Amino acid sequence: MPSHKGCRLLKVLKALKGQAITGLSNKEIADTLGLSPTDVSRDLEYLIEEGLVIKVDGGRVAHSVQMIQIAQAYATQIARIQGQITEMNQRIAAGSMS
Repeated sequence: MPSHKGCRLLKVLKALKGQAITGLSNKEIADTLGLSPTDVSRDLEYLIEEGLVIKVDGGRVAHSVQMIQIAQAYATQIARIQGQITEMNQRIAAGSMS
C-alpha cells in the first residue's frame, strides 16, 4: 500500500495536468485537492527538488520539462506499438504472417 505522502504527491502532480504554461498557485492546488496549503507547499518543494515541477510566473507551479519528456516518451512508445499492431494486422489480412 502506498504511503499517504506518496499518494498526496501524485495527486499534486495530477492537479497540474493541463497547466504546463500558466501553472497553478499553491492555494489553487490546495483548494482543488482539499489539502492544507502547508502540505501542498511541502509536496511542491519535494517535487521541485526532484525536477518534476518548476516555478513559473508569480510563484505558480507547473510540470517541468522532465515531466513533459516523460509524457512524450510514453506517447512515442504507444505510437510505435500501434504501428507494430497495424503492421501485424496487415500481414494477417494479406495471409502472409511469418
